[in-house]
Amino acid sequence: MDNSPLIRLYPNVHLPDDAQVDDFVILGKPPRGKAPGDLPLTLGAGCVIRSHSVIYAGNVIGAHLQTGHHVVIREENTIGDNVSIGTHSIVEHHITIGNGVRLHSRVFVPEFSTLEDGCWLGPGVMVTNARYPLSHGAKDRLYGAYVEAGAIIGANVTLLPGVRIGARALIGAGSVVTKDVPPGAVMVGSPARQINHIDNIEHYKKDS
Repeated sequence: MDNSPLIRLYPNVHLPDDAQVDDFVILGKPPRGKAPGDLPLTLGAGCVIRSHSVIYAGNVIGAHLQTGHHVVIREENTIGDNVSIGTHSIVEHHITIGNGVRLHSRVFVPEFSTLEDGCWLGPGVMVTNARYPLSHGAKDRLYGAYVEAGAIIGANVTLLPGVRIGARALIGAGSVVTKDVPPGAVMVGSPARQINHIDNIEHYKKDS
């Protein structure tokens, strides 16, 4: 990586030699209450960090991360290999993201969420974690979504706090998910309701 004066590297950032980092990137920004270098930032081999992205300290990120432009990744997350986070997406703190996860543009993932291997969140997906915003003690009752392996969340879907999306479930664009979704279920609407199973859709059959 070139030592561009337009890149801000805080102390205790572990960046691989083959990293591709655009101008106007900030790496290792300390969260509130921490001094520069208190928490490490570790990025795996082959990462591509595009312009105006900010990745806070305290993250452990696997190989081949790709960010779009203007991406924010807050502190103390665990992110696997081959993860892609699209332009204008925000990943808050204390989140677990598995291998091969794809977040398209303008996705919001709040704290205490889990995204298992291979799940896919389309453009504009909004995950929420506060059941009663601004209520007394609301910050002590935050419940992120749990998205199981291979689930597909369509564009502009909203996931309400604490919902669990089963493995390989398919959530149709614009749906609002208010309760847990069984594995493989095809869900549409607001509130989302099951209309099919993914194994009945020709394009998702294993032999197609």
